[in-house]
Amino acid sequence: MVPPGIWRFACEMSLKGLLSSRSGSSARAAPASAAASVAGVASVLSDSERLAMLDDLEQSGLGWFWASDASGNLTYLSAAIAARLDLPLSDLIGQPLTTIFTPAERDGRGKTLALMIGAHKSFGGMAVRAARRPDGVVLRLSGHPISDPAGTFIGFRGTGADITEDYTREEETARLARYDSLTGLSNRHRMAHQIESTLTAFKAARRNCAVMMIDLDRFKHVNDTLGHAAGDELLKQVAARLTRAIDRECEIGRLGGDEFQVMIPDVDDRGVLGELAMKIITMLRQPYSLEEGRCVIGASVGIAIAPHDGITRDEVVRAADLALYASKNGGRAQYRFYSGELENETIFRRRLEQDLGTALREEQLFLRFEPIVEAAAGTVSSLEAHVCWNHTQRGIIDEEEFAQIIEGSAMLGDVGRWAIAAACAHAGEWPETVRLAVNVPVPLFLADDFVALVAEALDAAGLAPSRLELEISEAVFFGDASVVDRTLAALFKLGVRLTLDEFGSGFSSLAYLRRAPFDAIKIDQRLVAEAERHDGREMGLVRAIVALAGALQMDTIANGIESPVLLEALTGCGVRYLEGPIFAEPVDADMIAAEMAGGTWKIEPGATRTHRARRRTVFRKIQVIHDDYAYEVTLRNLSKTGALIQGLADVPKGTQFVVDLGGGQLAVATVIRSNGDVQGLEFEQSLIEDGSGGLCTRNRVSPYALSAAGTPLAPLAQGKFLGVDQGGAVPKFGYAPSPRGEAC
Repeated sequence: MVPPGIWRFACEMSLKGLLSSRSGSSARAAPASAAASVAGVASVLSDSERLAMLDDLEQSGLGWFWASDASGNLTYLSAAIAARLDLPLSDLIGQPLTTIFTPAERDGRGKTLALMIGAHKSFGGMAVRAARRPDGVVLRLSGHPISDPAGTFIGFRGTGADITEDYTREEETARLARYDSLTGLSNRHRMAHQIESTLTAFKAARRNCAVMMIDLDRFKHVNDTLGHAAGDELLKQVAARLTRAIDRECEIGRLGGDEFQVMIPDVDDRGVLGELAMKIITMLRQPYSLEEGRCVIGASVGIAIAPHDGITRDEVVRAADLALYASKNGGRAQYRFYSGELENETIFRRRLEQDLGTALREEQLFLRFEPIVEAAAGTVSSLEAHVCWNHTQRGIIDEEEFAQIIEGSAMLGDVGRWAIAAACAHAGEWPETVRLAVNVPVPLFLADDFVALVAEALDAAGLAPSRLELEISEAVFFGDASVVDRTLAALFKLGVRLTLDEFGSGFSSLAYLRRAPFDAIKIDQRLVAEAERHDGREMGLVRAIVALAGALQMDTIANGIESPVLLEALTGCGVRYLEGPIFAEPVDADMIAAEMAGGTWKIEPGATRTHRARRRTVFRKIQVIHDDYAYEVTLRNLSKTGALIQGLADVPKGTQFVVDLGGGQLAVATVIRSNGDVQGLEFEQSLIEDGSGGLCTRNRVSPYALSAAGTPLAPLAQGKFLGVDQGGAVPKFGYAPSPRGEAC
């Protein structure tokens, strides 16, 4: 590349010759130093030869020149530049230089061409584009002011070079440093910088900012079954849906793998954030069409809000991560807000996992059974076993929560062994027309003694093998193919029925149907739910699954049915067996015995039946505040509209409390029932769902408000709010004897 100094000199000489030929002036207009420096060259080359040389230089593209008058209007421009810009030279000469060129985007925030021209300052290396060709070539302009012998400014002279390729390459390098190359979203480094700078600015301005962590559910299975190319295409579609789902100012990034992050400024209303999280979850679980096949995934979301859950980026992101972890542990396809209890909840969950061995030894586990109804007759054809736990401290842990605790536990196989033996023992007492369905954990299915275990359980219970239905998920096929095929063949020989669970989840299920002697297909519950919401392509897919099953002489089962509309649609599609809350929740063995006393159990679908919300333990200590005095009570019961507290005596109806639920969650409530040491409260403003079966207040006390009162700015503690200064306040109510039991 020609050094700028030589270009500048060449430009001066070229323009000197040009101006001399036009005005008749002599070469004395050039600076003496320049004339002296080229005396040797001038003695060898004539003016015409020098001009020809400069013309060749301009045409080669190695040196392009320009000049302006004192007003900044262009007086000279190499024809090669005009041609490169694809603009007529005649349209450029005489026009203000600042209207011809505009800074390239990356340089737009620095010193502008208009500023340098107006200040008569030398400049160099300024990247510009033609204003009329903003997407065209990029030039690097340099220029310096020129004065006449009297020192009067007469204009600029300068050089130019085409740097389009270098500029584009640098732009791409800079983009890759900030954005994810696959999805085009911000990458981990840019998200970290954006959150850091935003929280710093918002702290000074006392503004709120929410951060969401999003993790895709079952994405790994897509990679494993459809391939990495399909996984990459899926991530692109996820990014596009995320962008459409969030219709407000935000920054969306992909941190790597299947993990995404969203920063939403100026939002602390958890009702708004919960609705947005649910919208994201709903959009991301819609089926995806890939070249390799159709698939369905899910998403879990964790939400944290600054300054409530953290002041710095590290604090807020860690809080959102904990919330995400909790939402995945809570059953996936959920959102969860951060609270200080999450860390304790994680510790408690680990303790529960450690207690499983004791639960098996001390017979704390028990079974509930969910009816599966034959659509045509309305009678119970089989019962699906679910494991529950009567924990010595926690109380009853239902089947849903137990499934979340046991997932991934080292005790999964041991619990599965117990469940098969116990379920067969119960089924041995049922009428012979009723079958037993048991979900088989993958580790147990792949165990060497699994078939022997099943045979032993059947013999001990006196149960015919044909009455046992083993529900097997597609995940077993990710194991050793020889082990899987050998186990399936042995089960077929034993005579038990096999059901392929979660069919239609988007993986290569047809290949599994060719490999295994399945008797039934259980349609994926998420596909059934989507069919209820949209009743379009999803219901068509259900019809196709039923037709496929019929061609292969297999039965079909659909579960999770709540509404009469969905029940009618599934029955119309030809689904033979139906399961869900519209018929019955899982029931105890005693109820089964009573219902089947006559030999059959017929269930009419109930139009008003819906799936119960999963109950979370709320047996804990909280504060209620009345007349500036804080009382510690036990929260026994919590709903959207009210709560049940215990621990105070002589509290009349109509008394108002401020209920401190912890972490800055304050709810104004009125006593509507009072019976001894128990009071029923009604909230002034309803609580909202926290996305995973719990409840929370829509808003919280802002740490900014507390800092204005002299408290250091810090995330809200999970315990008592402020710890009301009792001062000279006199308690109006007395404490009753401690409630039975201990708060968790």
